[in-house]
Amino acid sequence: MNQRTHPAARNGAASNGIEVDRLTREFKGGVRAVDGIDLAVRPGEIYGFLGPNGAGKSTTVHMLTTLLPPTSGSARVAGHDVDTDGAAVRDAIGAALQEAALDPQLTARDHVRLQGALHGIPRQERARRGEELIERVGLTEAADRKVGGYSGGMKRRLDLALALLHRPRVLFLDEPTTGLDIQSRSALWDEVARLARDEGVTVFLTTQYLEEADQLADHLGIIDHGKIVAEGTPQALKAEIGRPTVEVVPHQDEELARITGVLERFGELVPGSPNAAAVRLHDGAEELADIVRAFDAAGLRIANLELHAASLNDVFLAKTGRSLEGAGEAQAPEEEPTGGRDLVAQGAGA
Repeated sequence: MNQRTHPAARNGAASNGIEVDRLTREFKGGVRAVDGIDLAVRPGEIYGFLGPNGAGKSTTVHMLTTLLPPTSGSARVAGHDVDTDGAAVRDAIGAALQEAALDPQLTARDHVRLQGALHGIPRQERARRGEELIERVGLTEAADRKVGGYSGGMKRRLDLALALLHRPRVLFLDEPTTGLDIQSRSALWDEVARLARDEGVTVFLTTQYLEEADQLADHLGIIDHGKIVAEGTPQALKAEIGRPTVEVVPHQDEELARITGVLERFGELVPGSPNAAAVRLHDGAEELADIVRAFDAAGLRIANLELHAASLNDVFLAKTGRSLEGAGEAQAPEEEPTGGRDLVAQGAGA
């Protein structure tokens, strides 16, 4: 998916982008949840924003969607300044934040009608667009059921449909698949990829799932303690930081110690599978041939040899010193902004 040419980029629709310059958000007590970050998201790109809990991801999204004012710095979304032109920003964006602000007593079609009215979409177009999106997210059969009886995955999919109702140029997804089953997560991935590929929608995606970021994102930014500590394509970040690992299973268990001794010459030992030795290579995959020759020279027989490519987890660990899932201490009392649907009401009424 990376390095694709997006429809928006081909058409020169530069107003789809996001530009952030020294953006800062300071909370009470002088704690900076976001500390002077710079980033740029190209039109029609999927930008993955990673970070431990409390690193500043949600605070950044809240500023970019006008739910939280910056303390200093600037940001332009879809060509509009988030601080001085918030109404225009809200007209241009869609947002599905961590908590879907849905009324449990309303049906999916009720939500679509209400949201369309808030956006000022003509009644006929509102009905047509609503049915199109309900079908696209797989909720046609449940469209007249009250949302209170929906599963978590169904609520997430409805929230995405509502965020897309007014055809936004930029879509913000704040950990959209947290808590979803694999099938629901995969369906949402497919739709996000289609939006960027076929419609040129710029997507700003925060996630704690490294697989999700690797699968979807054209570019990644990693934030830690309020600062951007790494940025680039998934492939470039893995090539820069992560070194591949070789894991070897001896033909006979009693040769494991000798196998380990040979491997240690090529890298540092890392945990491997039971009855196997593994090292993270000093110089990369080009050492593989030398390793095989070293085993031959030592008269060692191996049952299996596997080369494991560097992962985003390697990158994340190298840049932050911790693993992503479950890591990170809250730095600031992340202010509780209004939910995603309140954002729409602000945009429609501004």
